[in-house]
Amino acid sequence: MTNDRYVSPLSERYASKEMQYIFSPDKKFRTWRKLWIALAETEKELGLAITDEQIEELKAHADDINYDVAKEREKAVRHDVMSHVYAYGQQCPKAKGIIHLGATSCYVGDNTDIIVMAEALALVKRKLVNVIAALAAFAAEYKNQPTLAFTHFQPAQPTTVGKRATLWIQELLMDLEDLEYVKGSLKLLGSKGTTGTQASFLELFDGDQEKIDKIDPMIAEKMGFEACYPVSGQTYSRKVDMRVMHVLAGIAASAHKFSNDIRLLQHLKEVEEPFEKTQIGSSAMAYKRNPMRSERIASLARYVMIDALNPAITSAAQWFERTLDDSANKRLSIPEGFLAVDGILDLCLNVADGLVVYPKVIEKRLMSELPFMATENIMMDAVKAGGDRQELHEKIRELSMEAAKNVKERGLDNNLLQLIAEDPSFGLDADGLRETMDPSKYVGRAPIQVDAFLKDAVDPVLEANRDILGMRAEIHV
Repeated sequence: MTNDRYVSPLSERYASKEMQYIFSPDKKFRTWRKLWIALAETEKELGLAITDEQIEELKAHADDINYDVAKEREKAVRHDVMSHVYAYGQQCPKAKGIIHLGATSCYVGDNTDIIVMAEALALVKRKLVNVIAALAAFAAEYKNQPTLAFTHFQPAQPTTVGKRATLWIQELLMDLEDLEYVKGSLKLLGSKGTTGTQASFLELFDGDQEKIDKIDPMIAEKMGFEACYPVSGQTYSRKVDMRVMHVLAGIAASAHKFSNDIRLLQHLKEVEEPFEKTQIGSSAMAYKRNPMRSERIASLARYVMIDALNPAITSAAQWFERTLDDSANKRLSIPEGFLAVDGILDLCLNVADGLVVYPKVIEKRLMSELPFMATENIMMDAVKAGGDRQELHEKIRELSMEAAKNVKERGLDNNLLQLIAEDPSFGLDADGLRETMDPSKYVGRAPIQVDAFLKDAVDPVLEANRDILGMRAEIHV
């Protein structure tokens, strides 16, 4: 590794080797050669004077790319596609004259971009499904663990730890739906020529419309796609990139929400992300256990959400059949969006797999607030014992304010139950009041909701994707 030039943190710190390879030069140029072979085979099958010997020569050198020749050639011609056509031709002298026949640069460039994005989405899906599985296991384990719920980050009616996790899962399921739809909608550009009119093929095939109509479907089939976009300029519509990046931005938003909740829970000491035995939380404060993984999720997620603007603006700014102001931006925004989401999902999987729950802390905080939330039940019991509902309501209001004052102004424990027990209007003793303080009585249908959600919404997804389950996240730093 050289230390005298910029190196992207996405490749050095965050993204997996698998995702990095998908966007590597080697993957790109190998795909170019596969596309040139598919084009030559298609043209031969449709009657052009291309021989089996030429096709076999192209296949023989599909993977042993002579990068040195291509690099040297590009210095002279300043054109990456023609440099690789030249380099391929040096290895395939018999097929040299038919490589890239009738095509324009976007034939290899744009088709490869689609192929690469499809493979990258497949990897993102695999990781996303495994994050959902990890959180589903967590939700099932803690479906009955009562915890204080918050609205506006103020104490609200109790929920359960597992129910809270279902909120994270539900958003990720929405992202999975979006991903599957967009991935399933991807089509190749095909080979449509300089302005999308297929004029070069009209010349090559002597105006035979029936043969020309078969070119794109045959190329798509050879490259593992169902179809090509029916019309195009020189490029496929840059709206495709926009749709793909919006999927990634959606995943980033869901991950950010998850990481925010974990960071807040870690502050409360109720739930913590995994912390390695030798991990250092602070250079100054040795006792600290900072939620650094969750913070990194949030940091990368913000980058992806902003990055999604790039393809949107690029799509909007294209002129007529094409302009080249998409190229430099596209080379950055698409790979970096995928690399960042790849890192985000690895972090999410690592955190979800290793979440640490502290039930005693959760119970202590919940019990400090529960008397306020139990007042309606207490009032009903007092009415059953002969009390007046309206009078008791006012009494509880006054006693609640007194107890709150004790907590906020005097730093004392919540003594509302004691105050109620000492008031003869309620006719309830301390033991009876303590019996009403079972937290499970106040979580509503949360455990039932968790079971139903996992059974109806999550399990079918995991079953449909069982062949890609079982991933473990590798975190580099």
